[in-house]
Parts: sequence; structure tokens; C-alpha cells
Amino acid sequence: QLPLYNEMYVADRLLDAVAALDYPQDKIEVQVLDDSTDETTGIVARKVAQLRERGFEVYHIHRTNRLGYKAGALENGLHQASGEFVAIFDADFVPQPDLFQKTIHYFSDPNIGMVQTRWGHLNEQYSLLTKIQSMLLDGHFLIEQTARARSGRFFNFNGTAGIWRRTCIQTSGGWQHDTLAEDLDLSYRAQIKGWRFLFLPEIVTPAELPIEMNAFKSQQHRWAKGSIQTSKKVLPLLWNSDLPFKIKFEGTVHLTSNYGYLMLLVLCVCFHSSASAGTYQASGGNPWTKLLLVDVPLFIAGSLSISAFYFCAQRDLHAQWWKRLVYLPVLMAVGVGLSINNARAVLEAMFNHRSEFIRTPKYGTARAAGSRSRSKYQALRGLVPYIELAFGIYFTWLVVQAIDANQWMFLPFVMVFQCGFLYVGLMSLLQSTVRAMRQMEEPELAAAGA
Repeated sequence: QLPLYNEMYVADRLLDAVAALDYPQDKIEVQVLDDSTDETTGIVARKVAQLRERGFEVYHIHRTNRLGYKAGALENGLHQASGEFVAIFDADFVPQPDLFQKTIHYFSDPNIGMVQTRWGHLNEQYSLLTKIQSMLLDGHFLIEQTARARSGRFFNFNGTAGIWRRTCIQTSGGWQHDTLAEDLDLSYRAQIKGWRFLFLPEIVTPAELPIEMNAFKSQQHRWAKGSIQTSKKVLPLLWNSDLPFKIKFEGTVHLTSNYGYLMLLVLCVCFHSSASAGTYQASGGNPWTKLLLVDVPLFIAGSLSISAFYFCAQRDLHAQWWKRLVYLPVLMAVGVGLSINNARAVLEAMFNHRSEFIRTPKYGTARAAGSRSRSKYQALRGLVPYIELAFGIYFTWLVVQAIDANQWMFLPFVMVFQCGFLYVGLMSLLQSTVRAMRQMEEPELAAAGA
């Protein structure tokens, strides 16, 4: 199943990769689940016709209503499918030819309901942003998913690059679209039913990382909001089950972890009171000393654990892992910079604010930054970047105050917040502005050419 929505730049690449899979052709049925409203539908139709002429069993299923978004498309396709196992690949993924040869035999165990492979990165070297994203995902897959899988805890299907047993999907209630994280939702319902999941970190399925900040933030917003929606839905089922306490506890921590963005936002808002003069200065004390003795050690403890988490993943992946350490401060800064975007997502989920499934734009980028083609796809930026920029300016003022007070040990601490908000906010605004200018230039260039 290949769920697509307005993917004109990568649809051909995906279908070529699926056609190259090393598996008996008569045992593969391909469904292109196309909800597109642009040129993608025509591109897919032509490619499907070419593949069918070559003997592939490929079906182009085009919907015009997007009911249920991705979950609705998957469920609709499943009703028309004939296969016993369902492999799902999002538009930005390029499955390797030997993927099925390396994975399908694990389903000889009748209790295995899903097999997940690790995501790779086609355009990791494109920019600083893609390098940071690759490190975030490497930590998630190599440390987080691996630890959950090997310790017998629940872990989730990541929405793509995995294979489901059809019976597992059906007996667990099928794909449902009442959350923005249909993959997380079904994963927990299936495992509560008793199905076992298998994670294979040694098998990599490459994918394209978002190259624009607004696209990245849109993706993070959807994941954060979807996880909180899922927690509200499945935690009662989890705690009412007969599963061991260790699974219930870890599952709760997993599904509620994005509430941490609310706490981080509260820390940012309360930062001034920690560093201001207040009653502490009135009593003859130094407010910066209080911050250094209380808040900074807590931040350092948290930073060390985060650094160790991502360091271990990079050490496992790269022979020259020490060259990657320079990106760890940037990674933490970006995490702080995302706090407003993701805290908003958490609040929307808490108060049942409905929003559509906004897909992450893909551009078919190569490995180098200079190769990007102009794209009509653009993620919305909204008001959040301006708030992020305001926080960045606020922390810049705190940096000046720290320098003025000669609090040099405190400086790296506050600069992480300053750089994170400024980087995320400015990149959101600048990339949108540049893209808008390019779109205005294109008609003028076309007219001049004529």
C-alpha cells in the first residue's frame, strides 16, 4: 500500500522502487492509494499503466474526499486487497530490493503481527536541519525502539517501512482516524490484543527528510498531537488489560512524553523570575547565583542524559562518530526551539481541537543542497514563528544581562534557549518568504521567455 497525497515530485521514484523489489512478481499486489488534488494523479496514472504493461499487478485507487485522511485511505484499500501481509511505504520512502526477502520469514511465527524496519536518510547531508533530523531519528530507532522491543515493552509501527499481518489489523479494530497518529493508535490496540511486534534495526529503508523548517514543524506538530490523542484513547484500555505493570507503566510514559513540551514552555516563561532580582536580591543575594545553583544543575543533568542518548546512536552508526558530537548542542537548541510548536499541539489534543492531517511536503531532493528543484508545495507557518522569534529576542536580552553580571558559567545555559528559538523562528519566516518570492518570479520569468 502506497498512500499518496499531492506527491508529484516523488511518486515515480516510489513506484520504481516497488517495481524493483526482489520477490516473485505474482505474489505482490500494489495499491497506490491516491487522494491527490494536483498533477500527482496524472503522474501516477501514467506510471501505473506502464507497470501494468510490464505485468505488475498495480491498482490506482483515487479518492476525491480524503475521508479519514491516511487512515481512511489505508482502510479503504484494505477492503479491496487480497494479500495476507500488508507492506506500507509513504511517498518519501525508497524500499530496498531485498526488503521482503529479509523480513517476510519472520511471520512464520503466527504471533507476529507487525515487522518494522529502521528509517534511513536519503538527504542527510542536505543542510544543518536535515543532519539534526537524522540524529533525532537515529536516537529514536537505535535506542528507543530497540530498547522497547528487546525488553518486551510496547513499541509502535512508525507509519511506514513496515509489514503488517492482515489478520492483526482486522482483529485489532482496523485503521481508525479519530487521532492524527493512526499508526501509534493501531499499534497499541494490536499489542493489547496480544499480538507481538518485531523491530529490525539492521534492515534500513531510506527516506527523504523534510528540508524546510515549516515542513519539519508541521510533522512534529502532527506527531505530538497524535500521541496525546492516542494516550487519551488507549491508556484506559491498557490499564484495564491483564498485561504486566512494567508494560502499563512504560506505555504510559511513552504516550504522555510530549507533555514535557508544556513543562519546557513553562520553564521558558518562568525564566525571568529565576534570574531576576526579586526578593532574593533585596536580601543581599545574587539572583544569578541562585539560578546557577538550582536551575543549571537540573538542566545539565537533563542535557547529559539527552547527549548520551544521541551519542550512543551515532557511535553505533558512524566509524568517525566523534565528528558528529559538534551537532549535539544544536540538536538540543532545536529541541528547545520546537517547544512552542509542540506545546500548542499538546494543548490542542488536550482540549479536543480538531485539525486535518497535514502531510509533510516532499521534493525529491538529492544529497546536496544545490540540487533542489522549485516546488509548489509549502507548509503553513502561521503565528507560531513570530512567538518563537519573540522568545529568541527575550533570551538574547537575558544573555546580555548575564554578560553584564559576569555570569559566564550561566551563559551556555541561556544561549541554548536563545539560539534554539532564533534558529527555529527565523528559519520558519525566511524559508516561507524566499519561497513566496520564487513563486512570484516564476510567472515573470515565463512571460519574459515568451
